[in-house]
Amino acid sequence: MSISKRTISGSSVNPVGLGCMSLSWAYGVPPSEEDASKLLHRALDLGYDHLDTANIYGLGHNETLIGNALHRRRKEFFLATKMGLIVDGDRRGVDCSPAAIRQCVEESLARLQTDHIDLYYMHRRDFDVPIEESVGAMADLIKEGKIGSIGLSEMSAETLRKAAAEHPIAAVQTEYSLWTRNPEIAVLEACRELGTTLVAFSPVARGVLANGVRDVGALAEKDLRRNMPRFNEENWPKNLGLVDQFNAIAAKEGVTPAQLSLAWVLSRGEHVVAIPGTASVAHLEENLARWDWELSAEVKSRLDALINQETVAGPRYGELIQKTIDTEEFA
Repeated sequence: MSISKRTISGSSVNPVGLGCMSLSWAYGVPPSEEDASKLLHRALDLGYDHLDTANIYGLGHNETLIGNALHRRRKEFFLATKMGLIVDGDRRGVDCSPAAIRQCVEESLARLQTDHIDLYYMHRRDFDVPIEESVGAMADLIKEGKIGSIGLSEMSAETLRKAAAEHPIAAVQTEYSLWTRNPEIAVLEACRELGTTLVAFSPVARGVLANGVRDVGALAEKDLRRNMPRFNEENWPKNLGLVDQFNAIAAKEGVTPAQLSLAWVLSRGEHVVAIPGTASVAHLEENLARWDWELSAEVKSRLDALINQETVAGPRYGELIQKTIDTEEFA
């Protein structure tokens, strides 16, 4: 299979990496430690070479899982993690102060059982700390060899440019799929101009464009999607209608819905990589199986017209969470 590599901070990676969040929380019921460890090893064996986690995923569980499972294979993959979000008892918020950044990186290094994180993200914008100050603190960590590069998550093109004026920004991670087109407002092009990789999370639309959701009522009780507007009683029936048409296009092209969705995301530019998450080995293998397949211009056009910010019903987040998001919104 011919695979076209892409680049993050000078490192060559396969176009599809692995988002590890669902091995600890968020969607469905997380797998056992044993099954999660087997999935991570299978990912490396298959050729995944970019793993993405965060200190908040399972309140440290996800980083600990990766550290325990893969510390002997650390040289085989590009490792990204994040800091900044706080969930500590009743304390909720964002802290990207220099002191918090330094404390968090040491905690993450210990949990991951490594002395070096390849890509370290600010998980959200801290509106109380100038972005230049946060970036400066992260640049110090690069000098010390603790991290290799700096990333931003869910931040605007304006914030990216301010951050990049302080230090080169290797990546901006943001939700990007056919049904979340916000990066196309400004971030996608700003990344291209600055030589920053756009890392697309939820590239299969939180499972929707992988034919992974039919009945919202059947989702696990604590599944995050239950509280997202696009899955409520008013919006979901409309969105499911789009899914059925999308699935029909995938069938005609001879690929799975997930493979079609990933191909669309990767078609948006050579500076884009995708990090679908899964707790299923079968889906892990499916996401890799056609990662070198390219969409025709005609199929791209049909998909763009079918699923976009005008046709999808409902915002991606509720009002409370939306306040923490710096990424541009459509009018």
